[in-house]
Amino acid sequence: MLSDPTMVAVSANRGPAYDLVLLAHVLVAVTGFGTVAVAGAYARLLGRPGERTPSVVRYYRPGVNWAGRTLFGVPVLGFVLLWMSHGAWSLSDEWVLIGLSLWTVAATVGETVLWPAERRLQQLVAQGTAETAEIRRLRHRVMGCAAGMLAIFLVVMVVMVAKP
Repeated sequence: MLSDPTMVAVSANRGPAYDLVLLAHVLVAVTGFGTVAVAGAYARLLGRPGERTPSVVRYYRPGVNWAGRTLFGVPVLGFVLLWMSHGAWSLSDEWVLIGLSLWTVAATVGETVLWPAERRLQQLVAQGTAETAEIRRLRHRVMGCAAGMLAIFLVVMVVMVAKP
């Protein structure tokens, strides 16, 4: 017999619907932060000497980075998981607050620094602008933001799995 009430609550809420939402939560996080990694990689490729490759030009075609915006589904699905846990977990749990706080930092960096820099790079690449000080500055900004956001993602993954 289980004597730990947390274990009873956890085992009681692990039905197929919960598992599907958990899978969606993880996939959305991996997709969103994976897109951030791609942004950093393409910013690095943009700085290579010589003519720009078709994939770099295609990546920097003007438009909204919708794949990166999947990050906003992470807390939505997280709240659904909290609700589906039937009180086993709540917003007052430290690991939930840590994860949500770090996600907020990452999303803020994405919206205020990374994606605006990417949009400006799109404009410059579409104009055929060669490597300039502005492009170099924007590339470094994107690469730095991507690295920072990925570090946050790794910390959040550890926190979410370990639930300290």
